[in-house]
Order: sequence, then structure tokens, then C-alpha cells
Amino acid sequence: MTETTNLIFAGVGGQGVLLIAELTARAAVRAGFDVKQTEVHGVSQRGGSVESHVRFGPEVHSPLVIAGQADVVIGLEKLEGLRYASFVNPQSGTVLVNDHEIIPGSVANAAERYPHHALDFLRDKGLKVVALPASQRAHDMGDGRIANVIMLGAMSVLLPRVPKEVWLVTLDERIPAKHRTLNLKAFETGRGLASPASNPLPFPTAVPSGEGEGRGEREA
Repeated sequence: MTETTNLIFAGVGGQGVLLIAELTARAAVRAGFDVKQTEVHGVSQRGGSVESHVRFGPEVHSPLVIAGQADVVIGLEKLEGLRYASFVNPQSGTVLVNDHEIIPGSVANAAERYPHHALDFLRDKGLKVVALPASQRAHDMGDGRIANVIMLGAMSVLLPRVPKEVWLVTLDERIPAKHRTLNLKAFETGRGLASPASNPLPFPTAVPSGEGEGRGEREA
């Protein structure tokens, strides 16, 4: 395990992948780390695949996560979790997946061709897979769009290098006031879902050198 934390966020256009990647980058900066973030996304307006890489640590030179080195792959949809699972560290990493399927409308026989057993496939490969009903919980809370923040809350449990209070301050600053209460509730819901299912990654607690300002941030 290195001093650099490597994260991959993946989903479908419209799910808010870039927002939670940005929130993670902002929180890591606030916790005192050097941060690099980038994204590669498809035709998001048409439901294309969207991914974002976030790396943070004492000193980070490249924004790109190398295959097999991600500490956590966060999939906001099952197929996207499968698509990017090869990035996870097979010994110590976690594939954290929203147990939700988005069937591509533009693909012939998509429902039959969709890999419905993707999570079982990944577990059979020996990977640690944590599947959470984030979309279902979001709909139960009245807004399916907050599934991404539920997943962010779950991921935060796996990253003890960034204290909970840093996440809360980051959300409070970044989320518009009219959406803040619901998003904070979504974040806490995600933490509650992940806590009994996962153990934190074995990183040491950070000793921040002071709050950073503006390094590694991008607009979503």
C-alpha cells in the first residue's frame, strides 16, 4: 500500500460522476493532501460512459490511475463497475457498486445482452465487491439523483485519511443551499450502508500540513 490513494469513479452520463469526484478532490485538498483529478467521458448527454480519476497523497505527479492500482473503484451502475473493475488493486482494493442497472436504449437486445450477473462474476475473480442499493434508497428519499452522494458517503467510510468532518464541510460549501439538507442526509445514508459491510482501508491517519486551497480542483 502506497502513500497515494487512487480512486476511479465510473457511471453513466447524468448520474453525477464528476460531481462526487470533484467533492472528493476538494475534501482531500482540505485535509492537507496534494490532489490530482482528471476525467474521460463519452457522450454524456446520451448516457455515455463517464469516468474520473482522483489521486491524493503527500505529493502526486500524475492524475491517472494505472490498472491494478486503484484502492477503490466506485461504480454508480453495475455495468460501469464491471467495465472499470480491472483498475482495482486485486489484493487490497474494493469495487464499490451501486446495485442498479441502466439498460442502453440504443443497443439492440440490450436487456438480454446486459451482464446482469456482473457482481457475481467479479466476486468469482476474487475481487472484494461491496454492492449497495443506492438508487433504491435515493428514490425512497424522494430524489433518485442523490444516489451519487449516497455512494460518496459509502466511499468515505473506506477512506479514513479524510475525516468525516472534512467531508461535511466540503459538502456544505459545494452543494447549493436548497439541496444541502437532502444531500447531507444522502451522505449519512451512504455511510450507514457501508459501515456494516466494509472495513476501512488500512491507511494511516493523515497529519495535514494545513488546509490547501485550490490544488487539483476542476469544475464538474
